[in-house]
Amino acid sequence: MNAITGTLLCALGGIAGATFALPFRRIRGMKYESYWLVYAVAGLVVFPFALAKATCPGFLDMIFNADGGTLCRCIGFGALWGLGGLTWGLMIRYLGIGLGLAIGCGLCSATGTLIPPIVTGRAGDLVKDLPAVVTLASVVISLVGIVLVGLAGKFKEGELDAEAKKRAVAEFNFKKGMVVALFSGIASAGMNFGLQGGEALAKAAAASGVDAKWTGMPVLVAVLWGGFVVNAAWCLWQNAKNRSFADYSKPCNAWFLASLAGVVWAMQFACQKVGEPAMGEMSYISFAVVMGSCVLFSSLLGVFLGEWKGTGAKTRLALVSGLVVLALSIATAVAAKTM
Repeated sequence: MNAITGTLLCALGGIAGATFALPFRRIRGMKYESYWLVYAVAGLVVFPFALAKATCPGFLDMIFNADGGTLCRCIGFGALWGLGGLTWGLMIRYLGIGLGLAIGCGLCSATGTLIPPIVTGRAGDLVKDLPAVVTLASVVISLVGIVLVGLAGKFKEGELDAEAKKRAVAEFNFKKGMVVALFSGIASAGMNFGLQGGEALAKAAAASGVDAKWTGMPVLVAVLWGGFVVNAAWCLWQNAKNRSFADYSKPCNAWFLASLAGVVWAMQFACQKVGEPAMGEMSYISFAVVMGSCVLFSSLLGVFLGEWKGTGAKTRLALVSGLVVLALSIATAVAAKTM
């Protein structure tokens, strides 16, 4: 049951990842780089720091006393994620919440889940027993679902005229969106590389008596530091280039909405690190569960927001089929934990 609980926590993180961008839709009069910096400060620094301080006493000492290799992996891969994260908003702008997150998270899930065991010499863990094979199958199934959702997006582009596309997604552009999604999805896998590369920090937390479910907090903080540096540098550069520093004097509601988006975004990986200990040897699949859940719920959200309104039967069939397959992938991941 603990393993199932861990899996469900990761799925809950996926819901946070699917909905974090909603507050952005209500921000007015603040340029992208400005509200993105507010989001980054809240989600990549303030919230993770507060959560770690509340659950893992002495986490800063653990980070500063860690070996150089561990810190380089966590912060370096966090910076790689930061490069991908910068274009996450552009991906949503061109493809919409439903299609954009489906494709971006799908690529992120595949690379972020399968590459770490391979590069660390643990590729055999992917097929070592029946639960492992079933777990791997859940990743493959999720990729099939993502392909179907992607096809639905391609069909959508061919069916709707320019005016209908603009009503659904103001700047819809499938080609630009796909280029951005490819880069963003693959680079964003750096998040999981960093989270899986901080095992020494998690062990230090456990040795100090921290409850098992919170031992991943120092890892999360270190990884997000790397991501924050990249995001902050880009945002400030854009502020200078576009002369948009005055945006930070905007009403408090813009600050609140951007900060809320940051906190909700951070919750997806906080849920992952809390759920991982319960998943035991299958913890490497936690990222796939988060991303698969994110794809599923972001696609459903896209339907709710009217991003697929006006599409034909072929497009809707591809979309529904993709959603069913994605739901099946999450159910398969849960079933693997009961074996």
